[in-house]
This record gives sequence, C-alpha cells and structure tokens, in this order.
Amino acid sequence: MQTALEKTLIVMPAFNEEESVGAVVREVLDQLPGAGCLVVDDGSSDNTAVAARAAGALVAVLPINLGVGGAMRLGFRYALEHGYSNVVQIDSDGQHDPGTVPAMLAGLADADLVIGARFAGAGEYVASGPRRWAMIVLSSLLSRISGTRLTDTTSGLRASGPRAVMLFSKHYPAEYLGDTVESLVIAVRGGCRVMQVPASMRVRSGGTPSHGAGKSAVYLGRAMIALLFALLRPPLGRRAEGGTA
Repeated sequence: MQTALEKTLIVMPAFNEEESVGAVVREVLDQLPGAGCLVVDDGSSDNTAVAARAAGALVAVLPINLGVGGAMRLGFRYALEHGYSNVVQIDSDGQHDPGTVPAMLAGLADADLVIGARFAGAGEYVASGPRRWAMIVLSSLLSRISGTRLTDTTSGLRASGPRAVMLFSKHYPAEYLGDTVESLVIAVRGGCRVMQVPASMRVRSGGTPSHGAGKSAVYLGRAMIALLFALLRPPLGRRAEGGTA
C-alpha cells in the first residue's frame, strides 16, 4: 500500500529562482521521502531549470511566463496523468517549510484543500500596512464563504486532495491572485471542504520578492478585485451546462 507521501506530488512554480530552487528541491526530497517533486519553470530567463534538475527534481518548462496559476494548473494535470492523488504547492524561494507537509496531508483526511496558514499559532511572520489589512479583510470574507475560520487566505502553501486536484486541473485560475483568492472560492463552490493548519514562514533564501513595500496599496486593490471577480464567476455546474470550460 502506498504511503500518503508516495501518493503526493510536490509542485514548485519557479520564475527566475536559480539562486534558491536547488536548495529547496534538496530539502523537499530529504524531508519528504517518496513524494514526487515537479518544478515548473515559468518562463525563466536564468538557469532555474538547470538548477532544479541538478538537485533531482522533475522539471517542466513553460515557454512564456504564465504566473503561479498557470504553472499550478500544469502541475495538477501532470499529477492526474501520472497517478498522484494529492498535490502540495511549495514556493521555490525557500519561504515554505516542507516539514509542514505531513500535517497538511493528515488534514486531507477531513478536507479537500488544506492551507498552511500564517497567523494561526506558528512562526513569527508579520505583515504590515495595506497588505496586512487586505489579508484581514480577505480572510474574514472567505471564512464566511467557506464556513470555516481561515486566517491566511493568500498563503501559497497548500495541499489538495483528489477532489480538489480534479477540480483544479480544469478550473484553476491563472489571473493575478487567482491562485489564492479565486481558487478558494472555486473550491468551495465546487463542493470542496477547506481547512487550515498552522505553518511558519521563512525569509527568502534568494531572488527578489514579488511585492515591494511600494506595491502594498496596489496589492490591496487587486486583492479585492480578485475576490469580486471570484464571487461573480458563475457556478461551475451552470458553466458546464452552457457548454463552456
């Protein structure tokens, strides 16, 4: 019988992360024996793919940058085609601790989507300014939508079980913040149960953060727009009846 890790594919979206991706892959393979590890090189202009392969990961290379959502959709489809039941997203910049994954997989016994959440009792991560307020507002609204308390709805550390993997392989959004905010709404409307487990986040081991301090206000506006579009999206059943994907 396969273990939970042997049924799990770790998917790591990576855009110009040659400085950190190798170390993250080696840590994943060391701490999560038996799990598959797929790095999706999202149109990088550096040696991300080379570093990931050298560290022992499977690598898929996208010819252009699609964003995290596009990279993850490829990962979900790869998982289905290669017999994996679960998909865990881990950032390639070193901020996510692979040691959290076993607790997340255990959570899949009671849920279809498990979020590794900051602000849930583990670690010392602190957000400030408009970005912090965006997180609070989004978490409050999405907690109501999902029917469970969520404290970190923008976390990219997530474990998807079989039902969510099937759903996301077809409907995972590629728009900005769609991979976090909109995907949660899609999961809930698709009948998935959502929960969170505490997770600590670390400082990037290399590369450049995607959000600087000057972009916090823009982040707030875009986050709320992403939520609005997610709520306006027709239910998946209705879309399917209309013949669209």
